[in-house]
Amino acid sequence: MKIAVDAMGGDRAPQDIVAGCAAAARDFNIPIILVGDRDAVRRELDRIDAPESLLEIHHCTQVAGMDETPTDVLRQKKDASIRVAFELVKAGEAKAAVSAGNSGASLAVGTVVLGRMKGVERPGIAGMFPTTRGRTIVIDIGANVDCKPSYLYQFAVMAEAYAQELLGQERPKIGLLSIGEEDTKGNELVKKTHELLKKSSLNFIGNVEGRDVMTGAADVVVCDGFVGNVVLKLAEGMAEAIGQMLKEELESGVVSRLGMLLSYGAFRRFKQTVDYSESGGAPLLGLKGIGIISHGRSSPKAIKNAVRLASNLAAANLTERLQKRLMPEDKAE
Repeated sequence: MKIAVDAMGGDRAPQDIVAGCAAAARDFNIPIILVGDRDAVRRELDRIDAPESLLEIHHCTQVAGMDETPTDVLRQKKDASIRVAFELVKAGEAKAAVSAGNSGASLAVGTVVLGRMKGVERPGIAGMFPTTRGRTIVIDIGANVDCKPSYLYQFAVMAEAYAQELLGQERPKIGLLSIGEEDTKGNELVKKTHELLKKSSLNFIGNVEGRDVMTGAADVVVCDGFVGNVVLKLAEGMAEAIGQMLKEELESGVVSRLGMLLSYGAFRRFKQTVDYSESGGAPLLGLKGIGIISHGRSSPKAIKNAVRLASNLAAANLTERLQKRLMPEDKAE
């Protein structure tokens, strides 16, 4: 069950990407195809203790830049590493693709190369957020900045199935992100989506507010990609800021330092809970195949965990299970 990884995508590629893949292969025994410039990838492999038997290189000549538009990548870069990774999935040579590169290009290429599931108009990125009660899935966190009510409805259907498979929730609670809990609150997109979700067979609990995302009020929070990406970046920034402020306070004096030593375990667990590298990435739900989108600043640890996530979802046959749940009666008009 090989995983194709875009070795050239990300702010610290190929160094951190290759290091993360080597760790995933070594620690989880996952065979990986490193897609990218052969010489550049080879140099990185030679620098580290890499399990060569589980790592192979698939050479390509182009890279999708972080500042390039998805359209330009599709038209002008047929041999871009992210595209080749998805093509390996389509050809059956890999079970999933992982990239920390241009997320817009990943979405566009994944959609064109693999195609969309029946009943899905737009794939959505399903992010996992830590909460006071466990974990919550937020969809979409950046794939679609302009959405129709039917897109959000389909996000909810797919995320319900994802929550059932990943979180073991038999009937996950679905919330719609808005500026108030009342049915009348929100813009036109939210109001129309609310009507669709209310009429559905989903366990829809109504509107939820931004503060509810981290409290675990809902197992799944649905929103458009513009709002979802703001929520994601705000949560990341808050986690970093809170961690830094706690560290500064605990190091501010002798008594505080003693308190830091006594609370070190709790502080470490807090960092692990809010660290995005623990999950590694988020799946693009709605594709006819598995694609994992990782943070552009992904560390080797993040890439390692993204590869593990991809492997686990492939082993669980997530694509097939999602498609089975996208029944005709569940589709929005």
